[in-house]
Amino acid sequence: MKANIASSDVEVVVLAGGKGTRLRPLTAVFPKPLVPLGDKAILEILLRRIHALGFRKVTLCTGYLAEMIMVLCGRGEKFGLDISYSIEDEPLGTVGPLGLVDQLTDPFIVANGDLLTTMDFNRMLEFHVTRRADITIGTYQRDVKIDFGVVKTDANGQFKAFKEKPSFHFEVSMGINILSRAVLRHVKSGEYMDMPDLIMKVHESGGRVCCYRENCFWLDIGRMDDYARAQKEFNENKALFLGLAG
Repeated sequence: MKANIASSDVEVVVLAGGKGTRLRPLTAVFPKPLVPLGDKAILEILLRRIHALGFRKVTLCTGYLAEMIMVLCGRGEKFGLDISYSIEDEPLGTVGPLGLVDQLTDPFIVANGDLLTTMDFNRMLEFHVTRRADITIGTYQRDVKIDFGVVKTDANGQFKAFKEKPSFHFEVSMGINILSRAVLRHVKSGEYMDMPDLIMKVHESGGRVCCYRENCFWLDIGRMDDYARAQKEFNENKALFLGLAG
């Protein structure tokens, strides 16, 4: 792995093959990455941000309604990118599609195609290289509020404590990961595999897995309530999400 690496030398693999069943009926018409925010598809917003951060080579892993994604993105000229495609005939998970991509850079970035974020991929890349990681997981603190009074009891039903409508804090995966090419030895072409499975295989085999945290905005639009919030956030901060704000 290079000690110093430029974003233009790093490939970004965008996972754009999901069906987005939780967003139906929208995704009965569009593949999930083409669900619109304002006047742009969520995938277009991500691609324009990738370009603004200095990355140039992108592979789109597609499956469901792939032809619609290919019509929008083409070869990437309108985004200032060099876009190629990997098309799966059946779902392969969030890692399986990597087995179909040739000559990935070392390292390379894997990102879900339905993210709205201000995270700086370059800072994450620097962290990955500096830590000499095999995998770096982008993480985000997600707060979950319980709209009920939570009661704690012991095994005998004896009351221990009560907390009214508490909030819990979880460190969640952002769906943005940086992988060193060596981890692909765990990936077999054409076989289904998800990112958590790969992470555990690398960890259990003695590989170095690190977590990167950044004070940024992040939202996965996989649920209708998050999609509604994403609409509002994007319309109010377009330049920021497109990487145009200083």
